[in-house]
Amino acid sequence: MAIASHYSEALDLMDQMFIHIFNNMESKFAKELDTIHSQYPFERLVYNKEKNLRLTYPEAIQLLREDGMEIEDLGDIDTPTEKRLGRLVKAKYNTDFYFLEKYPMAFRPFYTMPCPEDPRYSNSYDIFLRGEEISSGAQRIHDSELLVEKAKEKGVDMAPLQAYVDAFKYGAFPHAGCGIGLERIVMLYLGIGNVRKTSMFPRDPNRLTP
Repeated sequence: MAIASHYSEALDLMDQMFIHIFNNMESKFAKELDTIHSQYPFERLVYNKEKNLRLTYPEAIQLLREDGMEIEDLGDIDTPTEKRLGRLVKAKYNTDFYFLEKYPMAFRPFYTMPCPEDPRYSNSYDIFLRGEEISSGAQRIHDSELLVEKAKEKGVDMAPLQAYVDAFKYGAFPHAGCGIGLERIVMLYLGIGNVRKTSMFPRDPNRLTP
């Protein structure tokens, strides 16, 4: 129960953070959004201002199957499939913003906490905006013995990571988090379609400076 509780609290925190961001974009920067819209027309973001959709991996697989896609229970969802899923979610739930959680353990690093209800899945999640990933995160294993066990299952050599394991032997709170791509959020929020247009100094094979 403690694991599930901390995991759920992390999702609540991130959900409320994004709701705060989106609400303030609408209320404080309406003029700026209108200016951008005049040059780059986009549909206003649809999201829930109280609590947003949390779709589990098995639920996502079922949606894809109902749309005619052949995919295994623990099959991988690649980028084109993510976009397809985003369209299905928008049609069924009328939202551009949602969490996809409980990814199969096979797709996550060894330090990801297994789902306590079903160890085939993990306490991990991606956050989607208009059918594309803007963040990826998870609850990390905070128990040193479980950490070593999962590393062995995935064939990870722990010798170079012994200091990491040792740190958890002194005790660590259950914890979860995520990495957020701000430029991707701006690109997808505004429907611009190219992340180079939302970066002050974009980098690509033909541009290194400034």
